[in-house]
Amino acid sequence: MSLAQNSVAGASKPAADGSALAVGREKLKGHLAMLLFTALASGSYSLGAIAMRELGASAANGVRFLIGVAAMMLAAFVLSKGRVYRAPAPWRFLVLGGLMAVFFVTMFMSLKLTSPVSSGAVFTLMPLMAALFGYLLLGQVPRKIVVGSLLFAAVGAIWVIFNGSLEALLAFDIGRGEIIFLVGVAAHALYSPMVKKLNKPGEPLPWMTAYTMLCTGILIAIYGFDEIIATDWASLSASMWGIILYLAIVTGAFSTFLVMYGSMKLPAAKVLAYTYLSPCFIIIFEGLLGHGWPSLSVAVGALIIVVGLIVMAMAKEV
Repeated sequence: MSLAQNSVAGASKPAADGSALAVGREKLKGHLAMLLFTALASGSYSLGAIAMRELGASAANGVRFLIGVAAMMLAAFVLSKGRVYRAPAPWRFLVLGGLMAVFFVTMFMSLKLTSPVSSGAVFTLMPLMAALFGYLLLGQVPRKIVVGSLLFAAVGAIWVIFNGSLEALLAFDIGRGEIIFLVGVAAHALYSPMVKKLNKPGEPLPWMTAYTMLCTGILIAIYGFDEIIATDWASLSASMWGIILYLAIVTGAFSTFLVMYGSMKLPAAKVLAYTYLSPCFIIIFEGLLGHGWPSLSVAVGALIIVVGLIVMAMAKEV
């Protein structure tokens, strides 16, 4: 066994299904990857809102994935020292890319029918769905303390999403938009355990990320083809192209890589749990940008999320 193989073996332990769960420093790296992913994704909301003023959702995401795929392909090529990885069973990337495409497309559709607050409430179901799919696909059985901490953090997330208003929470109504987005949330939740399920031993993660992004971009481009063709790309300002580049490279290629990395290190229940921190990061970003700070009630909700996730992160997998 090589030194590299020894290092990997020493940093993981077998799970019930025969897959490996990271321990020690490797486990910490998985948690840090998902924490960074959530911070980057949260910071893109403000920029994304600016981009949508000049671009349609399909056009913005179409060009975002086109640039992101090119950047990820280049990175994979460099990291592989000029070698192109010919992946076996390429249908796997179509499955993974399809799941993410379903998420993005249903998100676009739902936002036309419902409010961002309602969509955010539906989004809080994702980590619990991921735990269910992790059990069904990988045999991962979350400890009671992990499930409890996820539910605790979900309560805090819902409280923050509804701005600490009990009236707004009680007025929540499940309509067509919420049901459509629920399908997308389920697809995103399924994505994490599927990454580990479909991964081949020794498969280079940068190439896996690039091929998955390529399939996601193609499917989104097919969905938004008319809007992409109708967009006057030459008239976009330099600042708009800067936003698109950020969304493509930082919150596109790099974020996709981080989710895949985290999915290989952590159980599905823990990977997407960090999405609960999105409202907290958004609160910080908005405050630093001078857009105001939340009420004490909302801040308490954010604190509940943080406490729940700390307990979840420290809990053992098995």
